[in-house]
Amino acid sequence: MSRLLSSSLLAIAAAFALTACNEEAKDTHPDQLVSKRRAIFKQFTRTLEPMGLVARDRKDYNPREFNISALELEKLSKQPWAYFTPDGNYPPTHAKAEVWQKPAEFKAAQDQYQGTVSQLVKAAESGDLERIRPAVNEVQKSCKTCHNQFRDDTGS
Repeated sequence: MSRLLSSSLLAIAAAFALTACNEEAKDTHPDQLVSKRRAIFKQFTRTLEPMGLVARDRKDYNPREFNISALELEKLSKQPWAYFTPDGNYPPTHAKAEVWQKPAEFKAAQDQYQGTVSQLVKAAESGDLERIRPAVNEVQKSCKTCHNQFRDDTGS
């Protein structure tokens, strides 16, 4: 019985140790820059994903709802960049050093993204799904391009 208890305690301890290793560093910056920009990026995703479903015919198209989402995404598209300050490169960021080393390129990626979102808003206002589909794809492509260049997905 004690051997079983000992094995169980060892397994529990190992599970806690693995969990602790996977736990991401806390945002300890006084201004919580990483936390603020992450919250906005998560809202990007929550806003854009349903529009992607509409564009791929996996969700019914509601023109009013879609237009509201496009306008919300446009508003969000201007927000996270202020939190990429010179002192904003600290754990637990996933931003690559290139954000700070290549500010002109990072700004160009922001502008590209905002431009694709503006085109999506225009497409949404038209109510024409044949215009909306490629506009959604361009926004998603812009996200991916920026992530590839400026986001470290390895978790470091």
